[in-house]
Amino acid sequence: MAIASLVLGIVSLVFAFTGPLSIIGAIVGIIGIVLGALARKKLKEAGQPTGMATGGLVMSIIGTILCLIFWVACIVCAGAMGAAGSMF
Repeated sequence: MAIASLVLGIVSLVFAFTGPLSIIGAIVGIIGIVLGALARKKLKEAGQPTGMATGGLVMSIIGTILCLIFWVACIVCAGAMGAAGSMF
C-alpha cells in the first residue's frame, strides 16, 4: 500500500499542472492519502520503517491541494473570460 500511495501522489502532482484535468489528480490524491494513512498505520504496528508510506502521504496531500487550487483557478479564469466577453 505504501508504494501505491507514493505512485498515486506522484500522479496527482503531475495532473496538478494539466489545467481542467486537475480534478482527476485530486481524486487520485485522495485515494493516495487514504492508502498512505492505512499503510503507515499498518507498518507502525508491525514495527517496520514508515518512510515510503509517509512520503506517499505527503505527496498525495500536496498533489491534492495543488490540484484543487489549480482547478478553482481554471474555473475563475473561465468565468472571467466569459464575463469579459459579454461586455462587448
